[in-house]
Amino acid sequence: MIRKLCSGSGLGLGSRFGSIRLSQRFVFLIFLSALVTVCFGAIFFLPDSLRLRRFFLLSTEPQRTDIAGSGQGVGPRLAAASPHRQAEAHIRSLWRGKEDRLGKESLLDLIRQGVTEGGRRVTGDSESGAAVNGGPVEASNGHHPPSLEPRAQSTDQDVRSHREKVKEMMKFAWDNYRRYAWGTNELKPLSKNGHASGLFGGLLGATIVDSLDTLFIMGLQEEFREAREWVENNLDFNVNGEVSLFEVTIRFVGGLLSAYYLTGDELFKAKAIELGEKLLPDFNTPTGIPWALIKPSQWLVGRNWGWASGGSSILAEFGTLHLEFVHLSEVSGNPKFAEKVMAIRKVLNRLEKPHGLYPNYLSPVTGHWGQHHVSIGGLGDSFYEYLIKAWLMSDKTDEEAKTMYYEALQAIETNLVRKSASGLTYIAEWRGGILDHKMGHLACFSGGMLAMGADDAPADQSKHYMELAAEITVTCHESYKRSATKLGPEAFRFDGGADAVATRMNDKYYILRPEVVETYMHMWRFTHDPRYREWGWEAVQALEQHCRVDAGFSGIRDVYSNLPHHDDVQQSFFLAETLKYLYVLFSEDELLSPEHWVFNTEAHPLPVIRRNTQEQVITNDQ
Repeated sequence: MIRKLCSGSGLGLGSRFGSIRLSQRFVFLIFLSALVTVCFGAIFFLPDSLRLRRFFLLSTEPQRTDIAGSGQGVGPRLAAASPHRQAEAHIRSLWRGKEDRLGKESLLDLIRQGVTEGGRRVTGDSESGAAVNGGPVEASNGHHPPSLEPRAQSTDQDVRSHREKVKEMMKFAWDNYRRYAWGTNELKPLSKNGHASGLFGGLLGATIVDSLDTLFIMGLQEEFREAREWVENNLDFNVNGEVSLFEVTIRFVGGLLSAYYLTGDELFKAKAIELGEKLLPDFNTPTGIPWALIKPSQWLVGRNWGWASGGSSILAEFGTLHLEFVHLSEVSGNPKFAEKVMAIRKVLNRLEKPHGLYPNYLSPVTGHWGQHHVSIGGLGDSFYEYLIKAWLMSDKTDEEAKTMYYEALQAIETNLVRKSASGLTYIAEWRGGILDHKMGHLACFSGGMLAMGADDAPADQSKHYMELAAEITVTCHESYKRSATKLGPEAFRFDGGADAVATRMNDKYYILRPEVVETYMHMWRFTHDPRYREWGWEAVQALEQHCRVDAGFSGIRDVYSNLPHHDDVQQSFFLAETLKYLYVLFSEDELLSPEHWVFNTEAHPLPVIRRNTQEQVITNDQ
């Protein structure tokens, strides 16, 4: 259009120019000069002008943009765009709709073709923060995945550089796992070989499956391809040895489901359902409370940990299956998965709770509580997390989960929440009515949990729970701040003169755990208080200084030593959780927004289940 205007603007000028007076010629020459300047300027600079490109693009030639609004296709130029925006572009394109071919192709095929948004038009001005709009989003199974609509890229260079640093850490951790431990469960970064955890029996590839969504979200495409190919060709569930139902569910089932929801790749759905089917026999107990361990080669043999009170199942294990098993029913269309976890609820609801509290041990045979030990840290933690997340994931329709959560929270606050002599709020453990004034690193997830549930709290308690969340977060930060490494111990105490510090040698270790940075991320999302990003960056620096070794990241045995001794394990949850939470902390709120996504306890994002199949989670073009 502009080229045509320029070429036609001088037609007939020679025949008329001589009849114009000098002053008129001068004015006309100025006008002509300006017109030529505009035309040639547009010709040379139009490719870099987003606004003009939007205006002049022909409607018959859809614009392909990256999510940052640069107007470039992903393909070979993908690295130039913001990493999480690259991921969002793929997510939105993959979930376009039933008629759109992008909804039927695997991520690998799309990356191979360099496809981005499949013809979606951009409206508004993304440079000034307007959203990129698209048509209705619907998966081939009729479910609506969540919106990841972006706003303008942050202008804060520090935040961008922090996010890029976390991405570099992820690539470093992955590359070394790939080099020295490929196909095993975890990396031993000092020994430079694979680590075999007793949690998985003969099941292999924990780091690969745990990392799928982190790689995808960060835009690490080549690494994601490698991981997908391994899953397709090597992930085998028919193996010998006992595996933990809990760990396999949150890492393998959760990781595969998340990869499916983010990419639309049927491979991940099929693998998740296959594994889910093999886990079902573990629920064949007199009460429906599952065993802790099952043999993959037999799938009919279950038992509990020998150390668990009287052969009991553990609250945090059988109580942390709901999100994954409900989504297994969603993707398979088979209600039996959800029925198994709802049966657990029925058992818990008919039991009398001491002081309203849930003990950590329950017999799968008798349905009676074991030892009356209550903890919001290890053995109990993620049960409470899954109650509030079940409510949120159900699009706030699971009233039973909501009621159970707030009743449990009230009992916890009454019986376990205390203040130290210096004013730090903590959650103690309860042993048959006697308080143990310690708090585990695992319990530090509770700051984020409280923030997630604050808006729906009964009796106008929203402000109170947000304040309690902030106080817990401060306490957990203090456990980091008071160590020589600025990393927190496994457990810290508030008695005998101790205040947020570990006093026993077997509590002083740090194994790359995510719970504190998880809470920072949630607190940032709900408050935008800059201190949470500052504290997150402190954790990044501490990880780099004390846990990064030549071939990956390792836990340390004593956070109070200036020369820490490494444990030589790069935990799979470091890639699945710690680095993902840090990356999200330094990203815009629209990345995996809590309005549309819920993280399982291994940080695998699962979508909120919208029961109205006509609902559009991404706004239509107006």
